[in-house]
Amino acid sequence: MSLPRIAFISAFLLLTFAVQEAGIARINFPVTGFSLFLAILIGLMALEDRSGSVIIGFIGGLILDLSPTSNSPFGQWALVMTIIGYIIATNRESIGDFTTRPGAFVLFVAIVSGLTLTISLIAGAMLGEDNGTIGRNIIVVLGNTVWTFLFAPLVLPGLTRLRATTLSSRER
Repeated sequence: MSLPRIAFISAFLLLTFAVQEAGIARINFPVTGFSLFLAILIGLMALEDRSGSVIIGFIGGLILDLSPTSNSPFGQWALVMTIIGYIIATNRESIGDFTTRPGAFVLFVAIVSGLTLTISLIAGAMLGEDNGTIGRNIIVVLGNTVWTFLFAPLVLPGLTRLRATTLSSRER
């Protein structure tokens, strides 16, 4: 992954984070909320190669740590997203190419979104964070997974095209 692509993806993630915090986080979705930033971040990680997935996960986690609504210790999201990036990177060959199977891509992003929130809850519990009741946590994770499944088809095709345009000739 080249340095200009890392800079471009970081700027794109910061813009997505600003949209998430300024707009989408203010919408009261039924049951729980929806994280556009998390869906886009997981989508980008799924499209990248091994090193790119881990790098994007770490950068996205650092951006999530800057959230004013997050009450977790600084660095927790960077750790969680790096772990998710590593899991995606190590299983990349078995996952396959998502550009030919958009339905599988949407399902994958929704499931990994729920897995990410679950790992974040586990990491928070290990760090002594008060996460609330187990029932409420299950509702939040399942609700976010459903909303991600419903909204991901709107953004993932554009994300695939954006990634294709930012690849250099060497990376193709």
